Amino acid sequence: MTVATPLMKPIVDWDDYIGRFEARQSVEVRPRVSGYVQKLAFRDGQFARAGELLFVIDPRPFVAALNQAKADAQKARATAELARATFARTDKLLAQNAVSHEEYDTDKATLAQAQASLASAEATVQSRALDVSFTRVTAPISGRMSDRRVDVGAYVTAGTTPMTTVVTLDPIHFVFTGSEAVYLKYQRANQAGTRPSSRVAPNPVDIRLADETEYRWHGKMDFVDNVIANGSGTIRGRAVVKNPNGFLTPGMFGHMRLLGSGAYNGMLIPEDAVVTDQTRKAVLIVGPDNKVAQRVVELGPIVDGLRVVRSGLAATDRVIIAGVQRGRPGTPVTPTLGKIVPPAPGTGPQVPAIIEPPATSATAAGAH
Repeated sequence: MTVATPLMKPIVDWDDYIGRFEARQSVEVRPRVSGYVQKLAFRDGQFARAGELLFVIDPRPFVAALNQAKADAQKARATAELARATFARTDKLLAQNAVSHEEYDTDKATLAQAQASLASAEATVQSRALDVSFTRVTAPISGRMSDRRVDVGAYVTAGTTPMTTVVTLDPIHFVFTGSEAVYLKYQRANQAGTRPSSRVAPNPVDIRLADETEYRWHGKMDFVDNVIANGSGTIRGRAVVKNPNGFLTPGMFGHMRLLGSGAYNGMLIPEDAVVTDQTRKAVLIVGPDNKVAQRVVELGPIVDGLRVVRSGLAATDRVIIAGVQRGRPGTPVTPTLGKIVPPAPGTGPQVPAIIEPPATSATAAGAH
């Protein structure tokens, strides 16, 4: 049988979970005035910039109302000018005792009423002008349009009728929920000072889609909720991911990994060296007297084809890596010295320098 000491290599732990992409902004477009749709100005599914025309509601009733409001404002303006001129004459005559104080007060009140009426008429003009502008329904944000919900000739009601939806795609959010236990792990590590500082930048994340084997999408954490859900015992987190080509779509699922620890020197052994003893995991070693002994171990995840051993094994132990089936605890053997082959250089993930406390549910590891 062949024995070898565990491979010592810097590794990092990753927390893995499944999440879903969501738009950073999603707006359901509704009309701000009621009327009949006169024109459609976009194609279903197209990209639109903020302020770009989407629909036109028949503006003629609103233009007529605006013209009437302008005429009323002109009338109120003339009335106010007359009241101002009348009050100016009365004011001069009062100084000459040619009019009574009662007439003076009446003309003064008439001027105030005329000025108030003019202000009201001008406000009505502004309101009617807004109505006219609202007949042009524009994109409230830049993003991809959904399909139209109304056609030309349809009657829409202000604030009620949904016309279409627009969502932003770049960047896009990745939303997930993590367990309370893992969240507490991060909090305890932060209190103990065993995690790197997160003051420089948010924690980076890697994401792969359902049909991908590599984590080719990259982003950073930007939010962890302030409460843990009572029913599920989970906490919500969110990452922001660049999506310049618009490939990632809201509602799409993905697998995300987030750093669970800083780099540490871990022990790795081949998966074939692990044996199952009832509910325990163990490895067989050859002691200094060349007798086989069993070590119960706590295992971690697989890194580049090798199993991480968290505890129960020393770095100097000679682990049986070939011929495990022939090993019996307490029996003498003649071992052959071998070597655990390390992964190819550059195949393991790089260790980001900045870590921030997230909330996740499962732990994996990667080599550095």
